[in-house]
Amino acid sequence: MLAASWLRYARKVLLYVVIGLITAAVIYLQLFPRATLWAQELMLSPAERAASIGLGDYRIIGKPHKLSGLEAFETSGLSYSASSNTLFTVTGKTAFLIELSLAGDVLRQIPINGVSNLEAVEVLSGGRIAVVDERMHRMSVFQVDEHTQSLDASTAENYDLGFADAGNKGFEGLAWDPDQQRLLLAKERDPLGIFSFQLPAEANTTVTLQELVSGGLFVRDISSLGYDSRTGNILVLSDESRMLVELDAQGYPLGFINLGVGMGGFSLGIKQPEGVAIGTDGTIYVIAEPDLMYVFRKEVEPN
Repeated sequence: MLAASWLRYARKVLLYVVIGLITAAVIYLQLFPRATLWAQELMLSPAERAASIGLGDYRIIGKPHKLSGLEAFETSGLSYSASSNTLFTVTGKTAFLIELSLAGDVLRQIPINGVSNLEAVEVLSGGRIAVVDERMHRMSVFQVDEHTQSLDASTAENYDLGFADAGNKGFEGLAWDPDQQRLLLAKERDPLGIFSFQLPAEANTTVTLQELVSGGLFVRDISSLGYDSRTGNILVLSDESRMLVELDAQGYPLGFINLGVGMGGFSLGIKQPEGVAIGTDGTIYVIAEPDLMYVFRKEVEPN
């Protein structure tokens, strides 16, 4: 009798343990959000699928590129420059604007003075580059050309982004929409959201943010944004969720790439993805702390 009672108790405990482990796995691996995004992608019509970036068809190309000399700098944010066919990122510990080749070679490092904690960068039009200082809730816009050797926020066009009480959970993503001449700005979390705004006519003013997306993204945070001028769609990178999500102009999810362990064409996953950019040919670049860059291209079906 005692043995039978103990066995029933052991089975019950084991059941609770299994349920707990399954629940923890679902939460940690974000299985429900991934399944939801996958189902939404399956329900797209052929026309909708053709008009999208089509993240489900992307595969990683080769091994990650090591960004030589940047391992101690905490790279963050990524932007593609069509005029130079290069990439730009910023660093947080010591502030630099870094120009990279598409193969991940460091082409130049431009020191930036007068900033505190850079988290985003975006190439605008007319030789301008914008950076976001998360701690100061400020965007600075610089003129940058091939001769630029240093930058100083005191001489830049500066804009107050608001959310002064956000602390270290402020703005981490920035993207330029050349079609509507507007900037897209992502708030990391608490609350998570994507906003749009036009650059004011005068610098040293507060921008007027318009909420674009506030929910339904199925991610825990936003670490970077990208804009695809071919489709008008938005790329949303999440560090904590290890996902890259495509949104249409209304903020509806169209597809995703799982950046976690064993998925997306690589076994180890991407740790701390901090920046995303997309080239004019559709190639996607993802930068990860401390010093790695990953390249994704669309898998072409054989004729």
